[in-house]
Amino acid sequence: MYQITTMEDEISVPPTKFNLDLEEAILQSIGEKYEGKVDVDIGVALAVVEVKEVGEGRVLPGDPAVHYATKFDLLVWQPREHELVEGEVVDITEWGAFLRVGPLDGLVHISQVMDDFVSFDEKNSQLVGRSSHRMLKVGDKVRARIISISFKEQSKIGLTMRQPFLGNLKWVEAAEKEKKKAEKEETAAEKKEEKKKK
Repeated sequence: MYQITTMEDEISVPPTKFNLDLEEAILQSIGEKYEGKVDVDIGVALAVVEVKEVGEGRVLPGDPAVHYATKFDLLVWQPREHELVEGEVVDITEWGAFLRVGPLDGLVHISQVMDDFVSFDEKNSQLVGRSSHRMLKVGDKVRARIISISFKEQSKIGLTMRQPFLGNLKWVEAAEKEKKKAEKEETAAEKKEEKKKK
């Protein structure tokens, strides 16, 4: 989930930024410290949105930088368990598919790709369902649900596509069309049955 979070931190402005406007120097320093970093509490910091408050600067012995108590807003991506995400398949392996969801990649284990026996077609770099003949390959747009998250040593996101309305968006569209067609046929059959009764 993308969100804006308010942070408070002591921001160090090095001498190389003393020629800049104070707010610009702090903005750049916050960006260098946070942007692109993964934090267990806030997720992935994407961009500094706004510097809200800047306290008085402090100089510490032996440190040429000036330190400012600062309050600022960050745009972050914080994945949540059970959250629905849409992304793109960026790699297919014998273990499953790696999806780019937000700023990180997540893994859909081969057992979680679809309700079918799935095999890895190494020659064509795709996953194929035995009964459904559905295929998943690099570049496919997909919808998945987050089932596990770990930001401890490495960023790991576990995903599933074995639920209704999840998977390759082409599969979802085809299932919707089939459902609508079946509903129309059922309605037509009911009308025909009513006419027979009259």
